[in-house]
Amino acid sequence: MVKRKALGKGLENLFPDIDLGEGKHIQSVKIEEIVPSPFQPRDLFDETKIEELAKSIKEKGILAPLVVRPKGEHYEIVVGERRWRAAQKAGIYEVPIIIKEFTDQEVIEVGLVENLQRENLSPLEEANAYQKLTEEFGFTQDEIAKKIGKDRSSIANSLRLLKLSNKAKRYLSEGVITAGHARAILSIDDPLKQDELLKRIIKGNLSVRAAEKLAKKLQKEKTHTSKKNLDKTLIAQIEKIENDFKNILGTKVNIHMSGKKGKIEIHFFSIDDLNRIIDIIKSSF
Repeated sequence: MVKRKALGKGLENLFPDIDLGEGKHIQSVKIEEIVPSPFQPRDLFDETKIEELAKSIKEKGILAPLVVRPKGEHYEIVVGERRWRAAQKAGIYEVPIIIKEFTDQEVIEVGLVENLQRENLSPLEEANAYQKLTEEFGFTQDEIAKKIGKDRSSIANSLRLLKLSNKAKRYLSEGVITAGHARAILSIDDPLKQDELLKRIIKGNLSVRAAEKLAKKLQKEKTHTSKKNLDKTLIAQIEKIENDFKNILGTKVNIHMSGKKGKIEIHFFSIDDLNRIIDIIKSSF
């Protein structure tokens, strides 16, 4: 596995052997000699922002070199695909590059972290990036949080977006709903009620706050339906216990009763989240 370096203070911290200040390793190549990376975490590029960057490049040139690796007769972009795209729109024929050897694994890791640090990924692209860091490189949520300067709960909430239905993911990608709307949808257990909330958010053009309020109402309706055969005192006791568990474990907990028997349902959103919950439970013994 690639040795992990501290991130967050620029490209030179990722690669200390690259001297960006004096530019000893910078050279210019024809733009057609450069190709994009198949490991780019970004699915979509904002054409408006590319156009804005192209105008800036026309006026000031490319201020930061692209980082590339040799790939056959070409150079493959590791960092700087937006600049490369904008340079083409600006009619630039040569671009400054820094050439460095990278393994495929390093290209994926650097591409993910570089985009995450710049905070220019969509919510789903960010969630997919976190998932790749955990599944392909063995990062824990705590490690990701430290490397990109966010708290662990932000990472966990981002990963939860991957639990959305395909329809909700599509609307989120298209900007029809926001990550806040998505989290409101995920606060409901029942997939049918999740779909109902999604439809009502779009039809009513609901704000995030309104969506959260409606989500609570729909969730309560589900809870009352599942507990309709229980007396009100017992329902209140169960809901209090559920909330106590939620506060202790930091995740949703449901208690299902059938006569005198029942089961406790603890929700988790990744293997790392499951291990976190197990650690909390173990520490209580």
